[in-house]
Amino acid sequence: MSHPIPNANDSHSIQIILPQKQLGRKSDMYVFCCSYTHNVAPKGKFIAFVSAEAETDNPQSELKPGIDLLGPVDELFFDMYDRYEPVNEPSLDNCFVSSSYDATTHFETTVTDVLNMYTLITGKTVDLSVDLSAASAAEDY
Repeated sequence: MSHPIPNANDSHSIQIILPQKQLGRKSDMYVFCCSYTHNVAPKGKFIAFVSAEAETDNPQSELKPGIDLLGPVDELFFDMYDRYEPVNEPSLDNCFVSSSYDATTHFETTVTDVLNMYTLITGKTVDLSVDLSAASAAEDY
């Protein structure tokens, strides 16, 4: 795109979650946009994507509410992929496999999956309350 998402304060980075109830869907729809300021596109350009779980035989048309929020689009790409879940029992085979990415743009489900795998592998819970400021300060020298 050659512009930020309209009506979003000219933001160069934005995430929009369209609630399922608002759209009459079974799951939410996600819109994400970032720009050249993040070194992901040429100067003056923006990259956006709209993602959702396919719920009909016409998944591309399902994305219309999200695509409509983007305003004029320079080029549009559409892709679809299957999602996979592990079917093994890690405690029996010591094989730890993550699930495929889902439609979410904030990676919450992916992080949860990784944290669960860490616990299964190590028997410990990741402590995210650790103060890393001392380690960061040491790197500044």
